[in-house]
Amino acid sequence: MRPPLLLLLPLLLLLSSCGAATPPADTPFQLPAPRNLKVHLYNAQQALSWEPVSLNNDTRPVVYQVQYKYSTSSTWYDVNRKDSRVDCTNLTGTECNFTANSLSEGFPRHFNITLRLRAKLGDLVSAWVKAPWFEHYRNATIGPPEDIWVTPEEGSLIISFSSPFDVPASVAFFWYYVYYWEKGGSKQVTHRFRSNFITLNDLKPLRVYCFQLKAELFLAKENISRPGHLSNISCSETTVDASTKLQQVILISMGTFLLLSVLVGACLFLVLKYRGLVKYWFHSAPSIPSQIEEYLKDPAQPILDALDKDSSPKDDAWDSVSIVSFPENKQEDILQNTLNQSTDPSHQPVEGGP
Repeated sequence: MRPPLLLLLPLLLLLSSCGAATPPADTPFQLPAPRNLKVHLYNAQQALSWEPVSLNNDTRPVVYQVQYKYSTSSTWYDVNRKDSRVDCTNLTGTECNFTANSLSEGFPRHFNITLRLRAKLGDLVSAWVKAPWFEHYRNATIGPPEDIWVTPEEGSLIISFSSPFDVPASVAFFWYYVYYWEKGGSKQVTHRFRSNFITLNDLKPLRVYCFQLKAELFLAKENISRPGHLSNISCSETTVDASTKLQQVILISMGTFLLLSVLVGACLFLVLKYRGLVKYWFHSAPSIPSQIEEYLKDPAQPILDALDKDSSPKDDAWDSVSIVSFPENKQEDILQNTLNQSTDPSHQPVEGGP
């Protein structure tokens, strides 16, 4: 006896629903999926990193494939050289750097991007793993300004620098903050600028000032800002004007003159007070006569010969001047006779003569 059709209808509906719920067989996932996907966004850099997949029973290298899609699309695209200028379809490493070279600017910075990754080993593949979506301008880490250059001026500092990365003026711009203080002091002053040239005025001359810079990315249309990191501390000394320099030169010259005067006076006072000691220090040691020195070199030589070795006979010379009081008429005759006697060697004075 056949069962009624009404009794078989629920059974047929149940079997048909079970068959529709079972999907067709897909490619089995035979590799473990990569883990800990991280999107690195710093200034203009874009990169995806992950932990490697390790297999105990296979020594062949595992490669990785990266794909992306926009939030407005459901189609996934490979990250290859044709579309992205970088190839991340068969990576042996654990990072895909979308801005690895100057030809690749990465993904558009104002688009929502979603990335996914899988591992491959020959014919074996793993399941796709998605990374959190990102928009560069909203999620990037903003670094400090770069290429900082300081020019000291008279009571001021001129600071120039470059932005962390280039942004189109129609989409975003940077605010710059400078924090500066006198070295050794605690008071800190803050200013905000749009320009890449900052002038710190009203500073004390010949004082050292330290400062730090920070950039803040501001999205004009969305009214969203991304604060950046502070730069390293830089210090510089301010200069002075011409009149102050002249005053310093005068003061230094006067100070040097006074110091030299004090030193000269102190030296003179010490010389006068310790005259004997100074005379003793600067007194020359007694020297040996040359004849005695020759004798000491050759003791066998007679002492008298050594003394007379360098001596030479000298002609005896004598002059005699006698002043005798005579009358004026005979003074010239007597003086003439006296001179004649002095020049005549044969003439000898007679004892007892007038």
